[in-house]
Amino acid sequence: MMKKLLILIFIMSFSVSFSQESYYNDVDLLLTGAQLKDALAAKTAAAHTNILPYTSSSPDTWDAVKATDAYVNASFQGDVVLFYGWEDGSDSDITNDYSRDDRLQDIADGDTYVWNREHVFPKSLANPILDTNIPGPATDAHHLRAADRTRNSTRNNRKYGRGTGTSKFSTDTFPGLEGPNTSAWYPGDEWKGDAARMIMYMYMHYGSVCLPTAVGVGSNEFTEDDMIDLFLQWNIEDPVSNIEIARNTYHENTTNGAAQGNRNPFIDNPYLATRIWGGNSAEDRWDYYKKTDIEAPTTPSNVTLSNIDLNSIDISWTASTDNIGVTGYNIFVDGVLEAQTTNTNVTISNLNTNTTYSFTVLAKDLINNMSPLSAAVNGTTDGDTQAPTTPSNVLVSNETDSSFKVSWSASTDNNSISGYEVFVDGSLNATTTNLFHIVNNLNISTTYIVEVLAKDTDNNKSEKSAPLNATTTAGTSNGITELFISEYVEPGSGNEKAIEIVNLTGSTINLADYSIRKFSSTGWEWVDDYPLGNSNIIPGDVFVIVHVGVTKETLLNEADLFGPPNNSSPPYQYGSPMNFNGDDPIGLYKNGVLIDIIGDVNSRTKHIEDVTLRRNSDNSLPNTTYDEQGEWISFPADTFDGIGSHSSTLSTKNIIFKSFRMFPNPTNGNYIYFSVTEDATIHIYNVLGKLIQSSEVTKSKNSINISEFAKGIYLVKINSGKQFITKKLIKN
Repeated sequence: MMKKLLILIFIMSFSVSFSQESYYNDVDLLLTGAQLKDALAAKTAAAHTNILPYTSSSPDTWDAVKATDAYVNASFQGDVVLFYGWEDGSDSDITNDYSRDDRLQDIADGDTYVWNREHVFPKSLANPILDTNIPGPATDAHHLRAADRTRNSTRNNRKYGRGTGTSKFSTDTFPGLEGPNTSAWYPGDEWKGDAARMIMYMYMHYGSVCLPTAVGVGSNEFTEDDMIDLFLQWNIEDPVSNIEIARNTYHENTTNGAAQGNRNPFIDNPYLATRIWGGNSAEDRWDYYKKTDIEAPTTPSNVTLSNIDLNSIDISWTASTDNIGVTGYNIFVDGVLEAQTTNTNVTISNLNTNTTYSFTVLAKDLINNMSPLSAAVNGTTDGDTQAPTTPSNVLVSNETDSSFKVSWSASTDNNSISGYEVFVDGSLNATTTNLFHIVNNLNISTTYIVEVLAKDTDNNKSEKSAPLNATTTAGTSNGITELFISEYVEPGSGNEKAIEIVNLTGSTINLADYSIRKFSSTGWEWVDDYPLGNSNIIPGDVFVIVHVGVTKETLLNEADLFGPPNNSSPPYQYGSPMNFNGDDPIGLYKNGVLIDIIGDVNSRTKHIEDVTLRRNSDNSLPNTTYDEQGEWISFPADTFDGIGSHSSTLSTKNIIFKSFRMFPNPTNGNYIYFSVTEDATIHIYNVLGKLIQSSEVTKSKNSINISEFAKGIYLVKINSGKQFITKKLIKN
């Protein structure tokens, strides 16, 4: 049946060729899935003959956007249409205007009534980050649109999310500018289809550099790659506009000064996205695919449920028939698509216990004609009354004057563990999904009784563990009296910035008296005092402050405090003081007095740019005079693995590297040797910060071959668990 379908479509293609874009004559439009995407990508890349520079040249992307986004209206000749805009300019809000004079491009800082080029795929969400100095994705005019500068700045690099009406913050959230629950951005009903088709183009053309999963909030569960349901839905809901058609027409014709030579296939025919990624059918602007087969499959019958247990149910049905051929089935649970298959049976998992669900099935064919839904069949999962096992191996460690750590081994359950409850002196202290908990805000030199129980997803609870005594310390001084900065992260680009502060004293310290400031390169003075709040740092722990715009998972996970938002006016303008750029040192203040510093206030150059700086493990005091050589170890830009912990050799308690040795050093031989008490990972960097070798060492396998190393100085980082130290190696 499938072979007959292909022959039928091939014959019919001759009669409908007039409705296809001649541009695609050398593309096999009968392909589907990844094969069609690859064929369109090859065509798009080959036709992209004019690579535009971003600016300062002619023609460049300014010229392209002016030409393609021109507002064709007798009253507004010489205007460009503003992406995200909707209003004719009659109200007092200029940021929502639908158009603007094309001469008012963004050329002066501080101007508001201007437009700039919106990267519909934000530069910072690509991998690697897009660089407008390098012709390529960042300068591709197919995803550059004219936008009001202020409204564009409000969007910033937010992912796209669901919404209705005009452009605004979305109800969807993601880890971003404001932390784990950053609001996404809805482009507006008029622009969401444009955005979707531009994202599709960027993904097709540039592959893994521009992933839809990186720029939108949605699921790729039912696609074979990183396309998400959000953009497929928008491609259907918002049809192709006249401005999209005009942009495509302009760029194909290379006699136009700023034309690229290629087209966006998803503007020419949104149904190509359906052919590639599936889902509901988008518009077939060529009237090419749908007309080849207008008959839907028959409705699946005899839907039957079996093998019902706590969390899963098997579903089977009688196969549908079709005039050409059935290509698959969609299975819905309570009206939500949960599975797709080419079989006539499927297992639906991850269901809740003792819950009734409604199951329906539909069939579809190659042209995405869909049958009616089958009659609903209800099924109820089994109930769970069995409690988990009691947590074992409960231990108390890391005792301080105000806290201790409780840890235990995982419990087991016939279903799944949902968490653990920790009791202190008989009262519930915390509920956690971890296998440990830090109990805080305790009295010094006091003994507490600790117990732990496990509970499952049906709230069946185990017995409590055997009572265990935990005693806080007296907070005896170890000679260290003050906090200091332990790590500084200034990335190669973007806002992945962080400051880490460590407590090596013997006592818990409250941060209410502490703040950070930036020594501003504008005016050369300390500005934007940012309080650290009312949190406590227990002995040996760190406190991490990150820029509000961080996106890296490590920084998000370790963040204790986010910097100020990106305000456009003081105080804390543009996220200051956490927007440091290498020429503006950061100071740690206590009661308004500077106690520690990272950076030299007298340098007034970018001397701490594109670098991670980590305080030496033998450092014990803050210092208001910056001493990089004596107190800091330098790592390459975008090194984040040390954030969240600080290794110190000041105490003999639980120090893995107490007896560590590396020898001979300096050396003129082919091997260096290590004396370790625990297994460790060795990373060796050159003076430029490039990782050149990684090895594992143990008590018995304790040497590394460095015969290929040139003479010079190297940095050797030794890591075991969460502790690490860095040593300098000299090869003569």
